[in-house]
Amino acid sequence: MPQHEDSIDRLLAKIVAAGEFDIDLDVEGIVDRIGKINSRMKKAQKATLREHDLTLEEWGVMTTLRLGGDACRSSPGDLASDLELSSGAMTSRLDRLEEAGLVRRLPDPDDRRGVVVELTEKGRGAWDLAANVQGRREAFFARTLTKPEQKRLNTLLRKLLLSLDATPPTT
Repeated sequence: MPQHEDSIDRLLAKIVAAGEFDIDLDVEGIVDRIGKINSRMKKAQKATLREHDLTLEEWGVMTTLRLGGDACRSSPGDLASDLELSSGAMTSRLDRLEEAGLVRRLPDPDDRRGVVVELTEKGRGAWDLAANVQGRREAFFARTLTKPEQKRLNTLLRKLLLSLDATPPTT
């Protein structure tokens, strides 16, 4: 056991003590630690968004628009596709964001039957402020790692993610 145990070490010790499982403890430790870290980061993100009167779902739409280029515009269909949502779910999110003054729907200059959605100045400001607060919170999570350790961890996680993207697990 490591010098300092975490809750996952204690779980792994229970698995070993039970003695009847064919589980790779290194793999189990990786998966459980990533899950626990993800859970804590999601809680922090939800807290940030609550402080800025946003939901995770609204944040997804705003992020797609904010990072989509200088115009911060997209068609509702492209937004729905990017976020893997139905058109009904997208319409509902856009309605809430428009009501809050964070996005606006405009006629599509290339298709007079269509519309484009863009972040308003209020929406850009809200997104930028929340993103900066969340960035500081995320830095808190990585603070115990040196920059070289952060780079190494990023390299390893990228390798793992690329592998998972290339060959999805079978069910």
